[in-house]
Amino acid sequence: MSQSVSLSLARDPNLNLILKVLPAMVLILVASALCGRLAVAVRQPRVVGEMVAGVLLGPTFFGALFPGAQEAVFAAEVKPVLYVLSTIGLTLFMFLVGVGLDHDTHGSRELGRNSAVLAVSGIVPALVLGAGVGFLLHGRLSRGDVSPLEFAFFVGGALSVTAFPMLARILYEQGRQNTHLGRLALLGASIDDAAAWCFLALLTALHSGAPTDALVTIGFSIAFVIVMLTAVRRLLRPLGTHVARTGSLSFDHMYVVVGVALFAGYVTDYIGIYSVFGGFIAGVAMPRDAAFREAVHGRMMDLVCVFLLPVFFTYSGLNTELNGLAGWSMAVPFLLILLAGFAGKYFGCGLAMRALGFSSRESYAIGALMNARGLMILIFINIGLAQELINREVFSMLVLVAVITTAAAVPLFRRALPGPVPVSPATESTAEEGEEVRAVP
Repeated sequence: MSQSVSLSLARDPNLNLILKVLPAMVLILVASALCGRLAVAVRQPRVVGEMVAGVLLGPTFFGALFPGAQEAVFAAEVKPVLYVLSTIGLTLFMFLVGVGLDHDTHGSRELGRNSAVLAVSGIVPALVLGAGVGFLLHGRLSRGDVSPLEFAFFVGGALSVTAFPMLARILYEQGRQNTHLGRLALLGASIDDAAAWCFLALLTALHSGAPTDALVTIGFSIAFVIVMLTAVRRLLRPLGTHVARTGSLSFDHMYVVVGVALFAGYVTDYIGIYSVFGGFIAGVAMPRDAAFREAVHGRMMDLVCVFLLPVFFTYSGLNTELNGLAGWSMAVPFLLILLAGFAGKYFGCGLAMRALGFSSRESYAIGALMNARGLMILIFINIGLAQELINREVFSMLVLVAVITTAAAVPLFRRALPGPVPVSPATESTAEEGEEVRAVP
């Protein structure tokens, strides 16, 4: 019997590959489920536990304690499969983020103005501080073929990202998504993320080749966005009308939705700005009807978050080596990057909100939320690693920054607003308008 099985494996390399991939997938799901439950038990978002699970399965923990087992489970031929699954998962996740964006403020000029101020205060201070630290540390941390300006702007861009879906989840768990404060934070974070992905697309285009090649890539990217947000959006509008009328999304419709998302990812990958950007723009191009968004999220969100995103966290964890950060030669640069990222978001957003008339508690609650980088910074830095903008040491530092700042967001938010939302002059002026910003729950 065993001899016939061995012959089958020898004759069918695809079967052999499946028998190697499936144990890895089972281990990833078990680790993500356990760490996610532990995170919830200590009043953290589940995604924090899933991020930690990915790091634990990497060389820092699993690889250090059981090197033979890790090498067997995550063999060389398994990693490309994990990469493909994680890329598909990221493309679909960013598609869902794009679908969930809603910039309709229902006529509230003040909400639109305040959210724009919040977005700028969430991007600029972190970008400037991060770029300054990156420029300072270029000689010590950067790859030799990456210029000081490229390295500085990549570090600054990574630190300026906000995890919009995680921010939405925190607000939903706290029951604050329909308050003026919640709507402001959601809209500001959505603008922040959209700007971050455009910035990353520009940075990777400039890094990918000569200035003329970069200009061609940027030109194609702009053309892609215009086509998606005009022609494709117009073609998809009847789909949104149908779903709004019937309240359902059929299998035929799902073929169209998923096909558009993946094809957009393929186009942007081909252009040279990575597939997640295409997935995001495809989501933004989808119908704006609330029923359509809810139907798409209901069909896709669980599968993407439970099955595909843990693969991405693990793939990131396999590239994360934290043992090298123990010495002062790496600990000091890491602390500088962490401080720049935390201060840029927390104090930048907090002070901007105070200037708009919000209370101190409200202002720094928003600063805490905007500091949650979560999945978004991991996507950002994985692209940087794939594009050879950063090395593994910097990648590992930024993974740790992602975990720490994300884990700190909820405690800081609860510390700022432990009870009912206080009413400030900024809140009173629009508290009765009834705006709602829909987001990925």
